[in-house]
Amino acid sequence: MRTGTSSWQRASSSDKRPSSPDSAPLHPDRQPLLPEKRSPALNAQPLNYNEYHFTVREYLAHFLQAFAVDAAFSFVFYRSLMFFLFLLPAAVWYPFFKKRDLIPARKRILLLQFREGLSVLAGTLSAGYSMENALLESTRELRLLLGGDAYIVREFELLSHLVSMNIPVEKAMDEFAERAGVDDIRNFARVLRVAKRSGGDLVPIMNQTADTISDRIQMKEDILTITASRRFEQNIMNLVPLLLVIYVDFSNPGFFTVMYTTAMGRAVMTGCLVLYLLSVGLSWKILNIEM
Repeated sequence: MRTGTSSWQRASSSDKRPSSPDSAPLHPDRQPLLPEKRSPALNAQPLNYNEYHFTVREYLAHFLQAFAVDAAFSFVFYRSLMFFLFLLPAAVWYPFFKKRDLIPARKRILLLQFREGLSVLAGTLSAGYSMENALLESTRELRLLLGGDAYIVREFELLSHLVSMNIPVEKAMDEFAERAGVDDIRNFARVLRVAKRSGGDLVPIMNQTADTISDRIQMKEDILTITASRRFEQNIMNLVPLLLVIYVDFSNPGFFTVMYTTAMGRAVMTGCLVLYLLSVGLSWKILNIEM
């Protein structure tokens, strides 16, 4: 039984077939625009932005952060090695929980880079390039602008490769939008598919779509900029109670001894811990604006 294959897989399997130089679209000045040397990124599986896989270094960095928080909570609220060991498994699993924040952060970077890529692509199409040559030229400009390791550079390289293998550009863009999981990229892929099927003038459609998406992205960035200072203040205020307890304890040794050696003291510190966690969660909920 044959299983379905993606455009990337079909293109990879057909890479070795010779292509006729006469079939390449012409540059506006009638000179063929030849593709650059194939990027090593094309040999790898396309990135799925809905998933996040840690490197060992990233995992250790997030684990050490959770380890430090575990140690701070154990010292401030209980002064107990048993409590520290009790929370240690949470530190081990914290990096996997952190993916909930890392995936949207990576998508945001991709979206900002996509805005730049869309602007460059619209400009090259306006200059008279065909879609295939526009992708190639846009990839070169984006590589100079953002660097070869940028997400959008890799994606444009893949799109150029798929289009050069006679895969419809709208199908290649649909697969990219599906992997990206970003609404603005899905909207662009939908507009491109409709424009190609209807046979409309692609240049004004692309320019209008690029302007609309760029305005939406800019609005989101403005909201993040406005709330940036509040998020910074939130992070500082989250640390203040812990730092205050540590300061008082070191400046006046024994001041909190009763809180860690009696049942009533431990009950009070447990209540303080619950209130602290609730306040941190509430502040995060207020500033976490869905866009």
